[in-house]
Amino acid sequence: MKPLEEYDEKGILSDEVFVEIFEQEDLIEKTKMIVACQDRAKTLKVKQQFDSLLKAYSTVNKEISKRNSGTMLENWTNFTGKYDNMKCGSWLAADDGIKTFNKDYDNEVVVCYHPILPIGRLKNLETGEEQIKLAYKRNHRWTEITVPKDLISSASKIVSLSKLGVSVTSENAKLLVKYLSDVENLNDDDIPLQRSTSKLGWIGADFIPYDTDILFDGDLQFKQLYESIRQQGDYSEWLSHVKELRKRNRMEIKFFLAASFASVLVGLLGALPFIVDLWGETEGGKSVAMMLAASIWANPADSLYIGDFKTTDVQLEVRSDLLNHLPLMLDDSSKVSARIRDNFEGVVYDLCSGKGKSRSNRELGIRKENRWRNAILTNGERPLNSYVTQGGAINRILEVECAEKVFVDPQYTANFLKRNYGYAGKEFIKVIKELGIDKIHEMQSELQKEIYRHDAMQKQSIALSVVLTADRIATDYIFKDGEYIDLEDAKKMLASQAEVSEHERCYKYLLDKINMNRQRFDSLANIEQWGIINDGYAVMYVQAMKDLCESGGYSYKAFMNWADKNSILQTDGKNQTKLKKIAGKTVRCVWLLLDEFKDKDGFESLDVAQEELPFK
Repeated sequence: MKPLEEYDEKGILSDEVFVEIFEQEDLIEKTKMIVACQDRAKTLKVKQQFDSLLKAYSTVNKEISKRNSGTMLENWTNFTGKYDNMKCGSWLAADDGIKTFNKDYDNEVVVCYHPILPIGRLKNLETGEEQIKLAYKRNHRWTEITVPKDLISSASKIVSLSKLGVSVTSENAKLLVKYLSDVENLNDDDIPLQRSTSKLGWIGADFIPYDTDILFDGDLQFKQLYESIRQQGDYSEWLSHVKELRKRNRMEIKFFLAASFASVLVGLLGALPFIVDLWGETEGGKSVAMMLAASIWANPADSLYIGDFKTTDVQLEVRSDLLNHLPLMLDDSSKVSARIRDNFEGVVYDLCSGKGKSRSNRELGIRKENRWRNAILTNGERPLNSYVTQGGAINRILEVECAEKVFVDPQYTANFLKRNYGYAGKEFIKVIKELGIDKIHEMQSELQKEIYRHDAMQKQSIALSVVLTADRIATDYIFKDGEYIDLEDAKKMLASQAEVSEHERCYKYLLDKINMNRQRFDSLANIEQWGIINDGYAVMYVQAMKDLCESGGYSYKAFMNWADKNSILQTDGKNQTKLKKIAGKTVRCVWLLLDEFKDKDGFESLDVAQEELPFK
């Protein structure tokens, strides 16, 4: 371009000037030329015409750039490293970052200051939702992450990748979304699509994590738990040590091992989740027994596979959903969190239902419902039944008392298990596949017939049959030692209907309370009175009876209906209560039979254990 002073009105508006302006690639120099030409046009009193032509040329130039960019669909990424180059359309992708010449800008725009590209897709088998696998390079090192597909499809969401080291802000988020979308779509046939799951256990005929063609895409907070399910040490040494432990014929060892194996059979056999609780004195070996059961599948070290009750009901649901068919293991029921303590019974019931509560999600409305079918192994100094009163919850618990020290050298066993674990579960799954579900179901049905008791609760009987089925399979195909769980010993774990019945438990609770508070039926005692004792009946004020039921967590109305039907109440024939004069006043009272086991002569029947007198 000649000196501007040499241009007249016609010259400053010529094509020569505008072509030279738009051929200038340097933005700063280009801007200087435009400003200088505008000043000359102003001096020549043709600035308005110059600005109009400048705008027109700018529009034409953008259209040309746009058309040219359309011919660049075969642009490829040029990243150094282990990943193949990919088609990237109009984007410039090299080791110095991602750039573009966007139509909304007159210059080159930096989209991302480092290499980034999609390298895989994961499609969840349960939900059908997709996740995208990204690779990005920072500080000369490639990192891979897997994120929900909708995260990289939204400018407001993709900025969350910044906490993982991706160079994205609210300023470049929109362009980064477009770049990743273009690269994914242009390479649709080349980006592998893999099946994935957020749950462990059975997926059709496959079992995660042993069938590796299915990838895990679960919650990152449980990454440690997932990674603990692996093989370590020597399988033959583990087998040898565990077989020695089994020779001691301790129910605590055999039953906890069988319950752990049984977890993967629960769903296959159409059973509901159940709890196996090992309880007893401190230092009895409960924690080591839990480690032994965990070592079948995973690393039994603290805070890896084995969880505890110091959590929330929601976290327990999510953990159960993840494990799915693998056993949920919770150590030390006495250390329950305050959030669970207030609804411990409900938590037990929910865990054994195999289904979580529906909860809202701000983005998707109703969130995916958590589901699982497994065995739940717990331990504590008190039986888990002591924390619950509802029969429905008790019916889902099999208790094993740890009365004495289980292990000769518990510390040695604990350290040994931390070095050798994870093999038996994988072998057990192979056996299950070879046997087939029909044969296993036949075994379980036969065992259920053998353990049948007319007074036992059905859910407990089913749970016990599943555990014994697992024990038979593990004994025959894993341990090959003939050390089966004794059937008669196992039957003793079953609670009777009377023991489980909520109303039976309420009745026993009331009798205990009455016997512990006899002074409250003595009119001479200077304390709050509940009523009087009259001819084998506790004659109680209605409100006192209601308060006692409420304190025990029982329904007054439901209990009264049951007690009336079972002739435990003395009534006036119309009401479930009866009038009685107490302290000179006639009041309506509940007449509760004090002991239903007394015969007509007032003698109590003895059970077999009582018939042998404690002296000779």
